[in-house]
Amino acid sequence: MKIVYDPIFLQELKNILQNISYDKPSASRRFGKEIKTKIKQIPQNPFMYRKSIYFDDIYIRDMIHKGYTIIYEVNPTKKQLNILSIFNQNKPE
Repeated sequence: MKIVYDPIFLQELKNILQNISYDKPSASRRFGKEIKTKIKQIPQNPFMYRKSIYFDDIYIRDMIHKGYTIIYEVNPTKKQLNILSIFNQNKPE
């Protein structure tokens, strides 16, 4: 299964990592590596994370990591994972 990163996800991740690095650059690098590792594990079992509470679609899932929600879409016909968005679920928008 191929992993495709949406440009919105990449920009959001960049902003999050930049904000973390203001306090502690090593924590930012570690967080980025952890996210990438967890995303790379998804193709082995794409439905391991819960159905998204933000969308009414069984193919859109929420992965939670350290207070951040990563929203991804499973596309079984294309054998593809679309990583859509990342945000801090505890932070008011």
